[in-house]
Amino acid sequence: MAIRYLSLGDFDELAALHEESAELFARWLPGPPVTRTYEDFERYLTRFDGPANEGFLICLRDSGAIVGRINVNNILRGTHQSAIVGYSAYASTAGRGYMTEGLRLLVGYAFGEMELHRLEANIQPANTASLNLVKRVGFRREGFSPRFQFIDGAWRDHERWAIIAEATA
Repeated sequence: MAIRYLSLGDFDELAALHEESAELFARWLPGPPVTRTYEDFERYLTRFDGPANEGFLICLRDSGAIVGRINVNNILRGTHQSAIVGYSAYASTAGRGYMTEGLRLLVGYAFGEMELHRLEANIQPANTASLNLVKRVGFRREGFSPRFQFIDGAWRDHERWAIIAEATA
């Protein structure tokens, strides 16, 4: 498994993965797919131009095939050195351990090269697969946020999970 930055050249592969995963995504992710059109994808990538967000892909090391996506969002520097992670597997790649290995790689990169100290993940309580993922990687539950994010037509509750650099040492 490997992680790498997201780029315009990933459009075709991601568009196919997003199309096959539309039903899966509707329940858990906010907004329409970022890959509806090439122009939508170009606009989406501009969010990674500044210092507040980074977009990564999880890929198979041997073939380079994309198996997941992780964004490091709302990066705060200074006395916080923290960020919020958002991620997704795809219908054809879920349940194979790819996200566990990929999220572990991302956590190591975030606490190493990115020099972050804390990562958070906000997860809907019914999203058992995602809750189990963050537990396997070492995140700890810190709280509950009622009506935290607007997803699939309603404000959804989320659990707040976090991991700090010292937990991975």
